[in-house]
Amino acid sequence: MTTENPASTALFCPLWRRLFALLYDLLAVLAIVMVVGLLCQLATGGQVVTGAGAQVRIAWWYQPLQGLVVACYFLVSWLRGGQTLGMRPWRLRLTAGDGSKPTLPQALLRLAVAALPLSLLALAPVLGPRAAAWAVAIAWAAWFAVALIDPRRRALHDIAARTELRRLN
Repeated sequence: MTTENPASTALFCPLWRRLFALLYDLLAVLAIVMVVGLLCQLATGGQVVTGAGAQVRIAWWYQPLQGLVVACYFLVSWLRGGQTLGMRPWRLRLTAGDGSKPTLPQALLRLAVAALPLSLLALAPVLGPRAAAWAVAIAWAAWFAVALIDPRRRALHDIAARTELRRLN
């Protein structure tokens, strides 16, 4: 049984608001990935992605670099002001469970748990790319569905990292 008062519960972020902020962040991440891709292509003389059709080859370092850049976007945003670009218009802030700024270990754990469903893409050679993508989508749906039953509206990655998204007034 929780002893939270209704006024503090109202500050917890509902799932729909979290998902809209994530949609905005998807646009920011897409832009970041495109810029990094352009810079990599310029730096290598167009040799990052070579070939055509089924014979496309991607440099071994390119996808890890993209993942690192995207991870840094989220980590820097959460640690600097508690907000990504997508969280700002929806007036959301990431905090530690006690309302303070999240620590680096909390932010790293949150990122790792949130990204864990991406590991299901490793099943693509066995299941095929479409089935692996569906597996990722279903896992993320389960991750976020937890927010529907958690009294503080936390998704699985927030519960693991002891963080929460709060609405700003």
